Amino acid sequence: MVMNNLFSRRAFVASLAALTLPLPAFAISGPAAEKLVENAVGDINKIIASGKSGNAMLRDFERVFERYADVNIIALTTLGPARRSASKAEVSAFVSAFKGYFTRKYGKRFNEFVGGQIIVEGSRASKSNVEVQSTAKLRGSAPFKVTWLVSDKSGSPKIFNIIIEGVNTLTSERAEIGAMLDKRRGDIGALTADLKKLG
Repeated sequence: MVMNNLFSRRAFVASLAALTLPLPAFAISGPAAEKLVENAVGDINKIIASGKSGNAMLRDFERVFERYADVNIIALTTLGPARRSASKAEVSAFVSAFKGYFTRKYGKRFNEFVGGQIIVEGSRASKSNVEVQSTAKLRGSAPFKVTWLVSDKSGSPKIFNIIIEGVNTLTSERAEIGAMLDKRRGDIGALTADLKKLG
């Protein structure tokens, strides 16, 4: 039950944003970062309440993912050091497969998120980004703290990392992809092919 709750919490938040490496940002303001988080939450809630089929909801979630996250950086971060020795074609194929894998993995859990709520409570500047503090309330679970790290290094505000009750979710995602790559003896092509089937 504890593991299920933990996964549900991570899935709930990951369905609203994504992960990437901390990189230099421009001068994003706290209010702009807060608005980004609120908009992402609002768009996900609309998808949940739409009454669409599962596949249609997944397609909508993929568009939300692309809108609020730097998909390329997210994918490359989870791939880790292996990206340095990969060809451009391998990287491009992996990014595409990862995007589909990510949206399927979390989008399939939409029914668990009905009634979920995230309350943005403020923000503060932190090095090259802005930290947006919030409290998440998931049905059947006690409220928990979520910190959203927002940067505009790609030219517009994007959520690039999430910390749930002190746990950096980037670590979990990167570890999972790393373990999958290790099982395939570092073969990015094999990992990419399998990601298309998973999630």
